[in-house]
Amino acid sequence: MELILKYFPNLSVDQIEKFKKLETLYKDWNLKINVVSRKDIDELYLRHVLHALAIAKVIEFKPGTQLLDVGTGGGFPGIPLAILFPECSFHLVDSIAKKLKVVNEVVEGLGLTNVKTTHSRVEEINEQYDFIVSRAVAAMPTFVHWVKGKIAKKQNHDLKNGILYLKGGDLAEELKDYKTATIYNLSDYYNEPFFETKKLVHLPLKYKA
Repeated sequence: MELILKYFPNLSVDQIEKFKKLETLYKDWNLKINVVSRKDIDELYLRHVLHALAIAKVIEFKPGTQLLDVGTGGGFPGIPLAILFPECSFHLVDSIAKKLKVVNEVVEGLGLTNVKTTHSRVEEINEQYDFIVSRAVAAMPTFVHWVKGKIAKKQNHDLKNGILYLKGGDLAEELKDYKTATIYNLSDYYNEPFFETKKLVHLPLKYKA
């Protein structure tokens, strides 16, 4: 928890309480339904919460922003972002029901009212969003294909509507066809060794009717 406050010192009392509760909720539910590896659960704040919040180092979502979290797994990056941006709406989608059971229990345990979940493949979602967030669920060309037509037309941020993708390693090959992609090195924002190879990719996507 100290890690979160180190990089996000201006949290409200309510946000601090919610972030503190995360560890208990995840440890408890992970014993019943394994969604986070044992090593990762012991470093939940570093490897999951802080990693998810890296998106907030690149963009501050305005109230009313609609976000889709694709392949949310145990609720990352969606749940930490939903705590940080209570006036934004988050739609967390995963094709694996047992993972969403944990997500739903965590959302309920935290009393988050700005999160909804859907057990579905993302291709079957027919809504539109300002931003689509995710953590390395597929190579970028596959991911772009999945989320085609899901970006809203109206722009409300300096950063253009599109994909915000947390990924590690060398992305040159994967992104060679995406000239508009911007890569942010997470080591520019965080000084823990875990983030040395971690990146955030912003890929603007055009609205398609």
